[in-house]
This record gives sequence, C-alpha cells and structure tokens, in this order.
Amino acid sequence: MTALGAVPPGPPVDPADARLPETALPAGFLDALGAAVGSGHVDTGHDARVRHTRGFSAPDLLKLRAGDASDAPDAVVSPGSHDEIVRVLEICTEHRVAVVPFSGGTSVVGGLAPTRSGFHGLVALDMHRLDRLVELDETSRTAVLQAGLRGVTAERLLAGHGYTLGHFPQSYEMATIGGYAGARSAGQSSTGYGRFDEMVVGLTVATPRGTLTLGTAPKSAAGPDLRQLVLGSEGAFGVITSVTVRIRPTPAARVFEGWRFDSFDAGTTALRTLMQDGPRPTVLRLSDETETAVNLADPDAALDGSGSGGCLMIVGYEGTANDVETLRAATAERLRAHSGHCDGTDPGERWREGRFRGPYLRDPLFDSGALVETLETATFWSNIDTLRTAVTEAVQGALTEQGCANLVMCHISHVYETGASLYFTVVTRQLDDPVAQWARAKEAANAAIRAHGAAISHHHGVGTDHREALAAELGPVGVDMLRAVKSRVDPEGILNPGILIG
Repeated sequence: MTALGAVPPGPPVDPADARLPETALPAGFLDALGAAVGSGHVDTGHDARVRHTRGFSAPDLLKLRAGDASDAPDAVVSPGSHDEIVRVLEICTEHRVAVVPFSGGTSVVGGLAPTRSGFHGLVALDMHRLDRLVELDETSRTAVLQAGLRGVTAERLLAGHGYTLGHFPQSYEMATIGGYAGARSAGQSSTGYGRFDEMVVGLTVATPRGTLTLGTAPKSAAGPDLRQLVLGSEGAFGVITSVTVRIRPTPAARVFEGWRFDSFDAGTTALRTLMQDGPRPTVLRLSDETETAVNLADPDAALDGSGSGGCLMIVGYEGTANDVETLRAATAERLRAHSGHCDGTDPGERWREGRFRGPYLRDPLFDSGALVETLETATFWSNIDTLRTAVTEAVQGALTEQGCANLVMCHISHVYETGASLYFTVVTRQLDDPVAQWARAKEAANAAIRAHGAAISHHHGVGTDHREALAAELGPVGVDMLRAVKSRVDPEGILNPGILIG
C-alpha cells in the first residue's frame, strides 16, 4: 500500500464494546413475540444485536470497526415457519415496531439499516430457521427452497439429488435464497444459468395483510407478473419465505480458461459478438487493463505501470464432457477471430479458486489503512465505453480532490444480447473520516451513472444508497406506483422503512 500512502489506523473496537442505541420497546411486545415464536427465539442480548447491525458495505464495516452500532435492532426474532412470520408482522404492526428481514447480512447498499423515525423500535427478523429444501419436482425440474437457506447449503442439498441451482455470487458463502430474491442477485455463471430473478417461477410472501402466493405456472398472460414486483423489493413489500426455482442437472465437466485481448474495447467487442451471435459459454468476465495488472492486496504494480499488459477474459464452460469440448472449440474460433489469445486453463482456474475470497480481504486491507469498495451498473453495448470512462473519472476526481491517490478498476461480469454490467473496484487510502470520504466518491459515481442513462444498480439492489437515484430513474409516476403498492400491503409502513423508496 506504499504507493497509496496508506497508514495503518488504530485497532478496531471490539464488537463487545460497540455502542448500541437504547431501547424502549412497548410493554408486552417481547412477550407477544415470545408467544408467537417461542421465548428462546427472541434475543435482546448485546452480541445478537451487534451481529444484526447493517450489512457488508465498506461504510457498514468501517462504522462497526469504529464501535458505532447505532443502527442495531432492539431485538432479534427467529421464526421457524411462514405462519410465525405472519404473526410476527401482525404483532409489529399492532405495536408500531419496524421490521428488517435479515439472513445472510450481505447487503452492500444500506439495505439493512432502515429508519427508526415514527416507530417504537426495530426488530431484525432472522430467517436462519427457514432452511429446508421443501420439495423437488424432477419432471418440471423445479425446487421449493425456504428463504433462510444459505446458497452453499442449497447447492449441497440439490447436489444430493443430482441437481444444481447454478447461482454463485461473490457473497455465495454467506448469502441466502431470500436475499438472492430480495435483491435480484446475479452470479458468476449468469451467462449460462441466468440471474436469480430469471430462475424464480414462484414465491410465498408474508405481509402485514396476510399471505401472498405467486406462480401458478412458468409464464402467464393473466395481468402483470407480480413475481417481478416482489423480486428486488428488499423486504419493503413483504417477507419472502420460500421460492420455487428452476434447477438443472449437475454438470459432469467444468472448465475455466483465460483469454487475453490487447484492449478493453477489443475484449468488449468479442463479448458482445458471443452474446449476440453465439456460442455462449457459462461464464464470461472481462477485466480492464488495470484490474488485469493488479493483485487487490498489492496495488503498487498497477500504480507504477508494471505488470502484464492487455485485458484478461475469463471463460467458463459447463455440461457434459462432450458438450464442454464442443463449446470450447466453437468459442475459441470466435475469440481468435477477434484477436484473442488463449492463456490456457491456469488463469481461469486461479480465478475460480479465489473467487469467493474477496469479502474476507476487507478487514486486512482496512487494517493496512486502505479503503476498498465496489459499485456496479449496467447499460447497453453502445454506451459501455462512455459510461466506464465517465464513472472512472468521476470517482477518481472525487478522491483526488480529497488528496488521495487511487485505483479504479473495472470488469464486465454479466452480459446480455443488448448490453452488460460494469463492476468497479476502488482502492485508496483512508482519511480520518473514511465513511464521509467514500460518500463523496459514491455520490459522484451515482451522478455519472444517471447522467449517462445507465441503471443505478445491476445486482446490488437499492437499499438507502441508491434510493434517490432510483427515484430519478423511475420518475414520479414510477415512484408513486411503488408507494401505492407499499401503502396497500403494509399500511403502517413497518417493513424495512426507508429502504427502496422514501
């Protein structure tokens, strides 16, 4: 971190010493919760409250490292069934206590820090007891999964029957099925398997008004698809308790390889051609020149211009051994036609093996005095280069104005016929107030994204970080539509207040 000028800060505050807000829950409230879910599943202890404070963004972690747990819930409730959740919502509505659904805790957009204003308290609804594979329909190739099931466990349970969900986001080791659905998650294999919202064919949702059951058939022309209204709603319209998802047979073979392109533009053109004209591998990911050169734990090489040149594309194939080899050959022909050079399987396998380590690097980097954060967006192919330049310059400018050397890296990891996502990783040194420091950079990035007509989020969701930008993206009519839905399904506004819409 020497090139960044990072200076190690003091040690983080022990979570046991974190500052919690005082609670004043209504009389009889905790007793009512205990009667609904069992007294052993209602926890007001310090540790439980701290564990359910905020999510996993850099600001979330930095605040907690500083001992700030001011967004902690007043109690943690762990229901064991859909009916218990419905009852909890009734109790919270009656006592005007806000509810934040919480399972994996991996939100990076402020989605787990609802407003307390106007409420008598805040309860975290921990979903971990809803962790079953309820049903598997091999004829239709669908499975019913409860919302508290972690992605890792879901894959293990499905594998026992010879199937896979095929959804592997970077938060895979911590995130849950309900979180995938609530935030429209996208995984590394989205090219082959689709985003999570494309896998969902049915949902069961608990609301303060009762139960909502959606998905009587794979597709329907019976009015608007309310499944798509719930997906991405981040707990503001109801608590997703289970989903019915498409599954596929576990692939017999998986191969990941690396391809090198002279420039990001050349690699982007190759990606676009694959998506529009085929063939389509399972995984497609293109890093820009800076991300290709840098190891996140040692960015000095990228700052001084050393490291290997060009842009690295990761290409992954899954299926039968014959299908994989056929697809590899056809893809290689296409990529070579766009001046790609195959680096073999070593780069691809290294990427695959290190794919889920990123979240665990945060604390060591914070300890070194670095500030590391990510942001993402999506746009049409014709706007990719302009948007990447604009967001990069906006973030660099905001940090440089604060006197901070910085790296802004970018990759494409989710591709479609008409466009793709852009995912940025930012590394700089921490200032005395790193939360405010990042807020300026994030505000600049959001402004650049909106100015260039791109989506404010591709797969991280909205939370509080993107709430105002979402309002600008939807316009007043769109915002009023969401508010109307909110007011009908949640008349007292207890569900994740302040998240998604103001």
